[in-house]
Amino acid sequence: MRVHIATDHAGMELSSHLITALTAKGYEMVDHGPTAHDAEDDYPEFCIKAASAVVADQAAGVDALGIVLGGSGNGEQISANKVIGVRAALAWNLDTARLAREHNDANVVAVGGRQHTVEEATDPIEAFLAEPFSNAERHERRIGKIATYEATGEVAE
Repeated sequence: MRVHIATDHAGMELSSHLITALTAKGYEMVDHGPTAHDAEDDYPEFCIKAASAVVADQAAGVDALGIVLGGSGNGEQISANKVIGVRAALAWNLDTARLAREHNDANVVAVGGRQHTVEEATDPIEAFLAEPFSNAERHERRIGKIATYEATGEVAE
């Protein structure tokens, strides 16, 4: 599986750890930056690039997911969710990470680097990457309504 990852300065330590650890587990890691610590960096550019790459890969039939990191993960999740086709979920434990995939077919996970130790953040991210979507009809229906709104601006009932 290809995994696109992006961060801001607050998540660089976690990003570096994840790139090494997930590569060792066989994931193809693609780093969308930043390449150097800059406390004034702007996370949207990195997160949007990673999210866009996930959507492009999935459209091309490539098995791909994304990880966006920051201090809280909130701004990074919001940025990723501005990309059409992205369903980014903020995960803070194993359950939220697994349910994001199982119920919501999330294709990007957001985690706050300042909210967890490197070790605490690794398990939910690995769980997110490993968890399949359930394909349950109710979840497909709900995701379809989100996609309809995204495409048309109309709320399906």
